[in-house]
Amino acid sequence: MNIRRSAALVAATVAIGAMGAQVASADSASPSPKTVVPSGLYGKGDPTYDGVWRQSLALVAQDTVGVKPAAKAVDWLAGQQCENGGFAAFRAEPTKPCDAKTKIDSNATAAAVQALAAVGGRDGEVAKGVDRLKKTQNADGGWGYSLGMDSDANSTSVAIGALAAAGEKPSEVKSSKGKTGADALASLALPCSKGKDGGALAYQPDKKGKLAANADATAAGVLGALGTGFAPGKGTAPDAYTCEDGKSAKDIAHNGAVYLQNQLDTHLYLKSQLAGATDQPDYGNTADAVTAVAAAESVKATKDSYTWLEKNAKGWAAQTGPAAYAELIFAAHATGNDPRDFGGTDLVSALNKTGPEPASTKSSTSEDEKKDDGGSGANWWIIGVMFIAAVGAGFLLSGRKKQQP
Repeated sequence: MNIRRSAALVAATVAIGAMGAQVASADSASPSPKTVVPSGLYGKGDPTYDGVWRQSLALVAQDTVGVKPAAKAVDWLAGQQCENGGFAAFRAEPTKPCDAKTKIDSNATAAAVQALAAVGGRDGEVAKGVDRLKKTQNADGGWGYSLGMDSDANSTSVAIGALAAAGEKPSEVKSSKGKTGADALASLALPCSKGKDGGALAYQPDKKGKLAANADATAAGVLGALGTGFAPGKGTAPDAYTCEDGKSAKDIAHNGAVYLQNQLDTHLYLKSQLAGATDQPDYGNTADAVTAVAAAESVKATKDSYTWLEKNAKGWAAQTGPAAYAELIFAAHATGNDPRDFGGTDLVSALNKTGPEPASTKSSTSEDEKKDDGGSGANWWIIGVMFIAAVGAGFLLSGRKKQQP
């Protein structure tokens, strides 16, 4: 799973200096002896660093495909919220009030807001989460991972997605200096003059203020610039491979998509950006890039990469857990593909099996109805053909009899 917006990212950035790097999946890790995985939580791995994140992605993905999550799954997520509206990555004892030691972060908060807004019936929690995000917006219009940290492209984008999911207009949510999230993203966008890196977004400026292209931050930034959450639909803009100068949200989304298209065209997939890691595919980042490009432009430029994911990402998703299945579902949704036939794998069913049984699977019911209707229709069609054939034969026999002397 690409847990780019988790505490693990901050740890990786501090320890290695990698911006937006993909790290080992917390979900695939065994729980520590002191950590008990709640029954309402999706995934069986240690939730310490990604419990709220993976739960949020799972619920948004289920809603996207018409699945109604289990009440206990929604209750668990809502129960993680602190009184001030914020969420930490995971609270093992949610009945205890949050205090100064509770590590609230914007990523968990924004992801949870998106999920609770999607499932409905949680207006109070959503409103509190939005209020928390507004209060923690930085002067430049963006958001950092936690209060007091500089803005980064990933945190800013997921916060914008939360505002949009809650019915807010991100362009009207402004900081104390009148800046919006799109303004913060614009400050992190590399100009077209940077050649192959033109149009990309940086995670954050380095210590000298320089920007380095980062595919993970770019994929997140494209969705942020579009003002959408985790599960965007297909874009309608024509595919284009030309970076165009401009700082508007539309320009950021387009140019980011151009950068990602060029990256995908090179190998069909994106490679791990974790410093010191072996040269290997980054499945999560590739899925995010496919989603972003399809949402910003259209699906033409994503077909080959999506096919690559179908052939290669199933094992990764099975090992990683619910957030990985969710990312692939988002990619299928954005490109107009069927997540229930992902190279022969039913992503929706696989996701559902990683947690409590959903309250209902509208999509599955629809499929059953289609099968029933199809079978019944086929049977009536066969009967109709046989009837017509019999009638026709009768007419022929009757005609022949009449012609006989």
